[in-house]
Amino acid sequence: MKLILLLLSFFPFHVFAEYRVYEYLVRATNEMVQDKGSYVVTSTLFPSAYLAYHGGSSIRIDLLKSWLCPGHTGDFKKVCSSPYKAMIESSEQNN
Repeated sequence: MKLILLLLSFFPFHVFAEYRVYEYLVRATNEMVQDKGSYVVTSTLFPSAYLAYHGGSSIRIDLLKSWLCPGHTGDFKKVCSSPYKAMIESSEQNN
């Protein structure tokens, strides 16, 4: 067993990480709140986690879109941009 681990340690392994990005439309559910407008948020939290972390039943979220990004989110890196945005920009340039 030790011999196998030793041999495997000499072979380089390439590890690829990826994460999912979600884009939500967020609005308050309470009518007494001063900020009744809605806004778009980009997050790496999946829908139920975002809702639990950012307000529970006091906000309503609607998932607009999601996409995968290569890499990791450590060191406060910004999430990758939406591939949908790149598609729209390239189609506008072709017209």
